Amino acid sequence: MTVLIDPWGSLLIENYERLIGEFGLTSFSPLSLPNPNRMMRRGVVFAGKDVDVIAECIKKKKPFYALTGIMPTGDKIHLGNKMGIENMVYFQQHGAETYVLVADLEAAAARGVSLEQAKQRALDFHIPAYLALGLDPKKTIFYFQSENVEVIRIAFEAAKKFTHNEFKAAYGTNDPGKVMSALTQIGDMLFPQEEKRMPGIIPVGIDQAVHIRLCRDYMRKAKDKKFMTLASLYHKFMPSLDGSSFKMSKSRPESMIELPEDASAFTRKIKNAVTGGRKTLEEHRKKGAEVEKCMVFELLKQHVVEDDRELQKIYEEYKSGKMTSSEIKQLAIEKMTHFMDDFAKKVEKYRKQVDTLKFIRRM
Repeated sequence: MTVLIDPWGSLLIENYERLIGEFGLTSFSPLSLPNPNRMMRRGVVFAGKDVDVIAECIKKKKPFYALTGIMPTGDKIHLGNKMGIENMVYFQQHGAETYVLVADLEAAAARGVSLEQAKQRALDFHIPAYLALGLDPKKTIFYFQSENVEVIRIAFEAAKKFTHNEFKAAYGTNDPGKVMSALTQIGDMLFPQEEKRMPGIIPVGIDQAVHIRLCRDYMRKAKDKKFMTLASLYHKFMPSLDGSSFKMSKSRPESMIELPEDASAFTRKIKNAVTGGRKTLEEHRKKGAEVEKCMVFELLKQHVVEDDRELQKIYEEYKSGKMTSSEIKQLAIEKMTHFMDDFAKKVEKYRKQVDTLKFIRRM
């Protein structure tokens, strides 16, 4: 049975290994890239495609690009966005020419958000938030889809290479808005190669893999364009805090943490999260926690404990029963409080610098 991934939905993924085979990906090893970041070291990044090409660029200091996007449909982002940005930061620090697009055309076509609303949200919050999470404002190139005619031109060229049936096979629908969104994303992913012929990498959650696969299909069909490699890197989802889903979802707001979020809100959510604790304290001290079932430990592992030795100590104390579920929750609350405070300060700092950033405008 084919796995259909809906990039606009909130898919429950039960078997990441199955997806590797289904999408023709390669299992990711931390040895694939130099000085791997937290997610790469800990197995949160689990798959990729042509990552070896990018590793070679890094090793030999050859030009390559990394690209990600902003979907300006709300005034917050989520932990999945954070993961993608942190991987972008990794590639930027290892020499990537870094592009961040604001998907205002996609937001209009697929989500009904006006271009004016999208622009205001991006400038007021999303762009400062991406910088607050580690992107270097001096080394990051921004653009709005609606202000980049090259992106639109590539999208129209790609449109001539696909049929309605191909879109339906890829997405389960050929809704015109989503078709236009997918084509515009092809324009985004290949636009940096119009600036300079070089390989690129797109770090995303696995739910976005279908967009990259469609783009690679277009590249194969447009051999005369002589596009260079488009690599991809995939991270797992942060599970819902109640343990009911492999992905935090806006449909279950009490089981997801957004950025920014009030301390009272994320404290309540962490306190109500599923842990690996036993039924009684006596049993917990005797048998230790079932760490693999603990959503709080997953939160620490994926997002707020940077040092591997510190994480290992937490794991060992919790696994042995020395640390209780209430104690690991309190630790997570303290770590998240520090992170949120730092995030809020940096967003405010970069909000004041938006006018100094490098934007591409080609009308």
